[in-house]
Amino acid sequence: MIQTRPQTYAGIDQEENHGMTMTGRSIRDAWVFGILPEGDGFAGKTAGDMQNLFERVHKAWDDFGQLPSRLPPELAERHARIHDEAIQRARANGWSAELGDDD
Repeated sequence: MIQTRPQTYAGIDQEENHGMTMTGRSIRDAWVFGILPEGDGFAGKTAGDMQNLFERVHKAWDDFGQLPSRLPPELAERHARIHDEAIQRARANGWSAELGDDD
């Protein structure tokens, strides 16, 4: 019998679009809400781990209607800082928010 290892996530820093994906956004939101320590890229985690993270992040957003504008000041500042830094880093590495022909 051949055993295979479950596929794991490479980590937010290894993503093709420099973390500018739904997965990357969920990881950054997990940092905002303290679900993950800031900077934890979630490398080596399985699809089940990822699903659990998505569910926890979604639940954390429920109190705020899924809208950053409804976050209390401390969380709003953290959200803006984390996501702004990610956008700047991605742009510095060649990411563009423009949609391509395949998007």
